[in-house]
Amino acid sequence: MKKALRMCAASVAIAAVATVGAVFNTGHTSDNDFAVSPFVQTAVLKQGATGGEVKELQRRLKQWGYYSGAVDGIYGAQTVKAVKYFQQKNGLVADGIAGKSTFAALGMNDSVKVLENQGSSSSSNSNYTSSDLYLLAKCIYAEARGESYTGQVAVGAVILNRVKSSAFPNTVAGVIYQKDAFTAVTDGQINLEPDNTAKNAAQDALNGWDPTYGCIYYYNPAVATSSWIFSRKTVTTIGKHVFAI
Repeated sequence: MKKALRMCAASVAIAAVATVGAVFNTGHTSDNDFAVSPFVQTAVLKQGATGGEVKELQRRLKQWGYYSGAVDGIYGAQTVKAVKYFQQKNGLVADGIAGKSTFAALGMNDSVKVLENQGSSSSSNSNYTSSDLYLLAKCIYAEARGESYTGQVAVGAVILNRVKSSAFPNTVAGVIYQKDAFTAVTDGQINLEPDNTAKNAAQDALNGWDPTYGCIYYYNPAVATSSWIFSRKTVTTIGKHVFAI
C-alpha cells in the first residue's frame, strides 16, 4: 500500500504538466469587501475555507486515495485529515494547511503561481485601481457569465494581456471600450451589474492567474462571423471559447 502511494505521488509531477485550471475562491463575500480590496487574497487553504479551489484540492486527494469524503468545496475536518495524510506521505510538514509546497506536490500549478505572485502583487497591480477591477468584472460578467470560473478568469486575463500589449490601448477602459472589440459593449451588456463570481475572477486575473498563457484574443467558434479570427493561432480552449494569439 505504501509503495502504491509513493508511486501515485511521484506521478503528480507528470500530471502537473497537463493540468490546467485549478479554480479559485478569493474569499470576498460582499460588495463592501470588493470595493475596499482590489487585490486577490492569499490562496493558502485551511480549515474553514470554501470554494472551487477547495474542490480541486479534494478531487486530487480523492483521485489518489487520500480522501474519501464528498468533493463539496468545504475544507472541513475530513479534508484537513486527508491533507495531513498526503503531507506525511510526501515528506511535507503535516499541518493540514494547503500551501505552496502542498499545491506543488499535488500538481496544482495555478495555485502555486498565485502564491508566487503574492510577494510581487503590490508592485504588479499598483497601476490598477478599484475602478479598473470593477470594470474588468463587468466585462467578464457580460462576456462570460455562462462559462466556468476558469473560463471567466481567462477572459479577464485576455483583457489584461491586451493592456500590456503595444498593439492595444494601455488601460483597462481603453481595451474594453475599443471600437468593436467586445460584443458586450456593442450590445450594452457591459452595463449589467457583475456578480461575486465575476468580481473574484477579475481579482484572480489581476493577481496574475492566466489560464490562456498570454492570449490576446478569444472567440466562440459557434457564433464568430469574422474569418480573420479563425486565422489566429489557437493556444487553448476553455468551455465555449477558443483562446488565441
